[in-house]
Amino acid sequence: MARELTVAIAGLGAIGLHLARALDAGVEGLRLVAVAARDQDKARANLAGFRTPPALVSLAELAQADVVVEAAPAAIFEQVAVAAIEAGRIFVPSSCGALLPRMHLVARARETGARIIVPTGALLGLDAVRAAAEGEVSSVTIETRKPPRGLVGAPYLDQHGIDVAAITTPTLIFKGNAFDAAQGFPANVNVAAALALAGIGPERTTVQIWADTTVTRNTHTIRVEAASARLTMTIENVPSEENPRTGKITPLSILACLRGLTSTLKVGS
Repeated sequence: MARELTVAIAGLGAIGLHLARALDAGVEGLRLVAVAARDQDKARANLAGFRTPPALVSLAELAQADVVVEAAPAAIFEQVAVAAIEAGRIFVPSSCGALLPRMHLVARARETGARIIVPTGALLGLDAVRAAAEGEVSSVTIETRKPPRGLVGAPYLDQHGIDVAAITTPTLIFKGNAFDAAQGFPANVNVAAALALAGIGPERTTVQIWADTTVTRNTHTIRVEAASARLTMTIENVPSEENPRTGKITPLSILACLRGLTSTLKVGS
């Protein structure tokens, strides 16, 4: 029997709290032992009903667990990542867009024996993209369409004076590579970052972001032209009530990723 893995979570928002509740309800081979949250009082209230409440700790102390899940604002990504990687833990980032400008962390993980496992998140088809990338790939494009309110707060909008609240028709507000998209929309394009990491890299992955008044779901369409296959995939995610920038499927994806760490049968990579 595989040993039990302990899990710690940074952040108890739309992603982290959902994941914490699922782990507390019971997942074979996994045990939630610690969480960190900015609002301590709110965190204590949220954890009060847990069967086995985890310890409420600092970001650095999360690295006591075998697996550290980052489900926090991108601004504290590096604090969580560095602590986990220096301790040689398994690091599971939800803000994988923050990983793109910090690829030195991958090199450091190689030195410490840590692992960085990026979950599929709100995307689909990463297995197929990874397989295609083993051969020749000519292009990878992702088109993201979100209700305008789901893009509010992105640095790119402030820098370019774009008021998405005033948009009344579907509008292309960004086109560029995944690296630039991750910097301009850190809370919105983790999907593009995951696609870039699975495929041909951030510089060669093209991203389009639309503020679309006709959609009610966060919609991502991937197109891949490769020597082995032509891929076209679309996913329409229901936005979280707590945070419209996040799809409801995201915490479920991380939970599935964690299950794969200990499950006897694992389907897909």
